[in-house]
Amino acid sequence: MAHRRSGFYNTIEYIGPRPQKPKKQNFFGGWVIILIAAGMVVWFGKPLVPFLRAAQAGASQEQAGLLISSLSQSADPGERLAAAALSQSRQEIAYDDAYYKIDFPNGDVPAHKGKAEDVIVRAYRQLGTDLQKEVHEDMVENFRLYPQLWDASEPDTNIDHRRAPNLSRFFSNKGETLPATRDAKDYKVGDVVVWTLLSGTQHIGVVVPSPTGGPEPWIVHNAGSGVKWENVLFDYQILGHFRYAPDQAK
Repeated sequence: MAHRRSGFYNTIEYIGPRPQKPKKQNFFGGWVIILIAAGMVVWFGKPLVPFLRAAQAGASQEQAGLLISSLSQSADPGERLAAAALSQSRQEIAYDDAYYKIDFPNGDVPAHKGKAEDVIVRAYRQLGTDLQKEVHEDMVENFRLYPQLWDASEPDTNIDHRRAPNLSRFFSNKGETLPATRDAKDYKVGDVVVWTLLSGTQHIGVVVPSPTGGPEPWIVHNAGSGVKWENVLFDYQILGHFRYAPDQAK
């Protein structure tokens, strides 16, 4: 009599990991991650855009040299002032807003250092005007008319001329105050412009020609990365617009 085999012997057991069903690709998941990453780049990179644009728009040393040579021979004091400011853009000047004890008159911080106001002071000195002396003398006579922002009880020849609010007051007292418009035609080479930055601080620069010869005015200033020649006149809120030629002063 034949024996029937048990089902145990008829079944072949599989030893190993349980087979898995293939997963479906999440098509939208990858795109969501990419969009989020792109959004973060735009959001965090946005504050850098004005600085990147300014850096890309900077003029060459050769362009500056040609323009300086032309402007420095002009009979117009504004054009000579622009030439003096442009010459600083060809020098290595590190931004430094520290307080220094300096000589008086004709005192200056170290030549390889400075800030926005030092661009103005050094440019006028090349024309024979010492703003350190001029500002001090005006402050002695009209101290209370100047901004009382630094708890000073009297003029200070070391720093007064190196503060944009003081230069604004001086130029309005001794020079010509012009409309602070956003029309390029209202700005002449050699004009001094004062802006209010997002931080609330004041910044200052000199109007110079465009290196392309175009109608838009450019600016020589030191905004923290050395003296630059840039197309940034309307990048900030304009607080003051002045024209000061010592031989035409009030």
